[in-house]
Amino acid sequence: MSSILPLFLLLLAATLQAQTGANILLVVNGKSAISRQVAEYYRPRRSVPVGNVCTIDTAETEEISWDVYVSQIEKPVTDCLKKRNLTESVLYIVLTMGVPLKVSGSGNGIMTRESASVDSELAYLYAKLKGRPFQRAGPIANPFFMKRDALFRHPQFPIYLVTRLAAYDWNDVKAMIDHSLAARNRGKFVIDLLDSSDKDGNNWLRNAAILLPADRVIMDDTVKILYNQKDVIGYASWGSNDPHRKQRWLHNQWLPGAIATEYVSTSARTVQRPPDSWMYTIFGDYEHYWGGSPQGLTADFLQEGATGAAGNAYEPYLTGCARPDYVLPAYFQGRNLAESFYLGLPFVSWQAIVFGDPLCALGKP
Repeated sequence: MSSILPLFLLLLAATLQAQTGANILLVVNGKSAISRQVAEYYRPRRSVPVGNVCTIDTAETEEISWDVYVSQIEKPVTDCLKKRNLTESVLYIVLTMGVPLKVSGSGNGIMTRESASVDSELAYLYAKLKGRPFQRAGPIANPFFMKRDALFRHPQFPIYLVTRLAAYDWNDVKAMIDHSLAARNRGKFVIDLLDSSDKDGNNWLRNAAILLPADRVIMDDTVKILYNQKDVIGYASWGSNDPHRKQRWLHNQWLPGAIATEYVSTSARTVQRPPDSWMYTIFGDYEHYWGGSPQGLTADFLQEGATGAAGNAYEPYLTGCARPDYVLPAYFQGRNLAESFYLGLPFVSWQAIVFGDPLCALGKP
């Protein structure tokens, strides 16, 4: 056994470094100037083959119906994959700014809601192409969730890992791409608990800290909020759900390659930028909602300098949020951005949106 284990680890390390632009399908909304601009900037920097660029024509609105999703997004993406023989070789689907964010639907509970993010729906597309059963209502278990030691590949894991190059504006997206290319394994992982209680979310945050090197972690489990942190490479907290959070901006110094995640229900509901003076508020204070909600926004991380982040289009419930105890250790150990986030996402065909270049990686510690 002692001779087999090192060989496996060597194979794992080699595979983590092996993914390239040839494993990406780059989806561009032909009706959107910003979508075309992002694709034109990103494609040569990750050597995505021209044949792996999939141009669709769809609405530029952030929320669409199921009919629009199926006819204007899922079907043309399917055609690109099948007609170009990319179904197996593509592991990552990258959506560009200008592609709709979310699909509206009926239902309210976790088992009946049909609304979902476009990204999470496309993640299940590989399974659909293989004839797996599908229903719109409720989430579908992510087969890659918690598989810390597994290589992500087809057909073992019948999903695509979908990420999005989008933010408040072109400058933010350009910075995300540039920073992904400059990422290195250095800096601190900042982990901010709600309090010292034994809530599930707090325990996942504590576990993340335990699984990371002690000298690379800043963790707080008091009512204090961790603002103004230096050299941040990873961040996780309760975000606007922490009642002690009184500032919208964290004022962190984000290193190239830094990622972030929070337990916030609708943080990826929009990438329309609110006024800098806007501050999230409480439910019922409708006058101060932004994008139909009072909650914090994932794109704030990107505007402040993070390279990637995860949020939710609609209410995912805590059990559907990205788990920092899988995301952050995987990223530290050398997994790329897409694999790190999807290791921590319990569901597909649900609410998650992962912002960032899927190939962004820190390298081995």
